[in-house]
Amino acid sequence: MTTTIDTGPGRLFIGGQWREAADGARTEVTDPSTGRVVSTVAEASAADVDAAVRAAREAFDAGEWSGLSGRERGRVLHRVAALIRENAEELAALESLDVGKPITLAGAVDVANAANDYEYFASLACTLDGATRDTPLNALAYTRREPLGVVAAITPFNFPLILAGSKIGPALAAGNTVVHKPADETPLSALYMARLLARAGVPDGVVNVVTGTGPVAGEALLGHPGVDKVAFTGSTAVGRHVAATAGEALKPVTMELGGNAAHLVFEDADLEKAVGAIIKGFVFNTGQFCMGGPRLLAARPVYDTLLGILAEAVPGVPVGDPGDPATVVGPMAGEKHLRKVEEYVDLARKEGGRVVCGGERLDLNGGYYYRPTVIADLPNDSRVVQEEIFGPVLTVQPFDSEDEAVALANSTPYGLASGVQTGNLARAHRVAARLQAGIVWINDWAMLDPAVPFGGVKDSGFGREYGPEALAAYTKVKSVVVSLD
Repeated sequence: MTTTIDTGPGRLFIGGQWREAADGARTEVTDPSTGRVVSTVAEASAADVDAAVRAAREAFDAGEWSGLSGRERGRVLHRVAALIRENAEELAALESLDVGKPITLAGAVDVANAANDYEYFASLACTLDGATRDTPLNALAYTRREPLGVVAAITPFNFPLILAGSKIGPALAAGNTVVHKPADETPLSALYMARLLARAGVPDGVVNVVTGTGPVAGEALLGHPGVDKVAFTGSTAVGRHVAATAGEALKPVTMELGGNAAHLVFEDADLEKAVGAIIKGFVFNTGQFCMGGPRLLAARPVYDTLLGILAEAVPGVPVGDPGDPATVVGPMAGEKHLRKVEEYVDLARKEGGRVVCGGERLDLNGGYYYRPTVIADLPNDSRVVQEEIFGPVLTVQPFDSEDEAVALANSTPYGLASGVQTGNLARAHRVAARLQAGIVWINDWAMLDPAVPFGGVKDSGFGREYGPEALAAYTKVKSVVVSLD
């Protein structure tokens, strides 16, 4: 994959200005497909975060953005969507270089959905209406939807562009200002988007980007008294800390955390279609997908058949250079993520699991590749079944009844997504209602759109992204009661 992409100067974007970190610190950005350094970016200190929050607060208080009508804000966000589409090729190349995504996936999924995010919330921006309320009072009572203020958006490494848009889009549509801290490993598209947002007409200080580490920049942002809301996507372990810190300061939070989704295949399913959805569910984005489907639950009559089909089909999934348009599975995002997958597969062997295919690194150009892996014969209490692996690994378990399938699906601490493969419409609705998950897909996987809310239950977090539910979460309700005496 080429490394001649313009990654920009890698400075912080604060108050509409590009600047180096206060202490001059910088950190390296690595291409996961080769392990080579491709750029450096500024590493923000607590002082830099403070400057960004202050800039966001000044911009909010000035009212240059929050004081606009929703329709006017929507016009700017529509321009953001248009600019994303105009610069789609460069954005896809940056996302592929930074994360290791196959270039085809980066363009068709990440860039396309980021544009859709801003376009959708641009359209919703003028829908933040209040309501009049009928009361026995001799008064006119009505409500107003108002922006919260300064939003801290903290995003992960796996979908930098999409998950930034899912937070910044509704935050801006509602009239807030934002300080965005992208993941340490994947800051490039966040900095590029800062340019596009400015070009679209977002005023200075309304969106600020601070690159840096979680322990320094992230902690400073979480603990800053000038932040009014935290929107976080990341691991459950870090999410607990984020929620505790925000809760101590009584700040509202949206938390989209880890997942370990079950994919239920009943005996009446169309197996040809089901297998395509199963493979997509666990290799999509190299398995680095909170809403991936790493747990396959198969009805006993089709269990052996599915294992045989997967044993033949999965090794044929194209793994390799993200720059090759034919590649479906690229590298893991970094060495630590690759080692984690290796450790889980080694544990599976120790726990009695049978590796049906894969189960090893792929030596390619010094990158962080792991072969898509299918594991059978693990007990349900296996750590490999119960915990989030976050890599291209699928465990397969049989079930004998609908009740057992639902019980197995709900048996982990997570509840972000689930899937059902069945030809029985009544069963599809019945099982979907019983699954403990924020989103359930029927006869496919990863059908996502900005109009459809997603989020977790249990250890997968709370609050929703996408849909009008997300926009409402970036507002507060004020009641006004006017005496008519």
